[in-house]
Amino acid sequence: MALPKYTVPSLTLQEGADVAAVLQTRLDALNDLALTLKHIHWNVVGPHFIAVHEMLDPQVDAVRLMVDAIAERIATLGVAPVGTPGELVKNRTWEDYSIGRDSAIAHLGALDVVYIGVIEDHRKAAKDVEEIDDVTNDLLVGHLHELELFHWFVRAHLESAGGVLTTGNAQSEKTAARKASAKDNA
Repeated sequence: MALPKYTVPSLTLQEGADVAAVLQTRLDALNDLALTLKHIHWNVVGPHFIAVHEMLDPQVDAVRLMVDAIAERIATLGVAPVGTPGELVKNRTWEDYSIGRDSAIAHLGALDVVYIGVIEDHRKAAKDVEEIDDVTNDLLVGHLHELELFHWFVRAHLESAGGVLTTGNAQSEKTAARKASAKDNA
């Protein structure tokens, strides 16, 4: 990433560029998450349809606000934020969401895996900027509060009363969806 034309007074040009690069990865991830949530919203079916369908729109709205805040922080650092689909696809390090029309529980199982990845990467980003830029760190930590809350909403549909997840330790969306659906149909 090129050095910014300017940066906030407490950061060097290089620090501003480094922080902006970290933020660009989060911008891509959150844009992808907003699209994924909408995709699920449109493709969820079954007896839990309305609960999940209506749960997702506020999450989409909140994630879109996070995207805007990150893009504006990048611009504040003197770097142009990039929000085009082509750049998102080119730069992402994860696979496209893999579940189409399916049951609410299957989608929630897959979404559990998605949220784990987004939250883990957001935590790493917050840690990466912690010593460089308090403002960016605070922004990312604030986002983590909401992302973890949304993740809890998802997991509440997948947990037994004893706290056992129906998805177990699934590492892929498809495996998590299959495990969640199997438990729902048992």
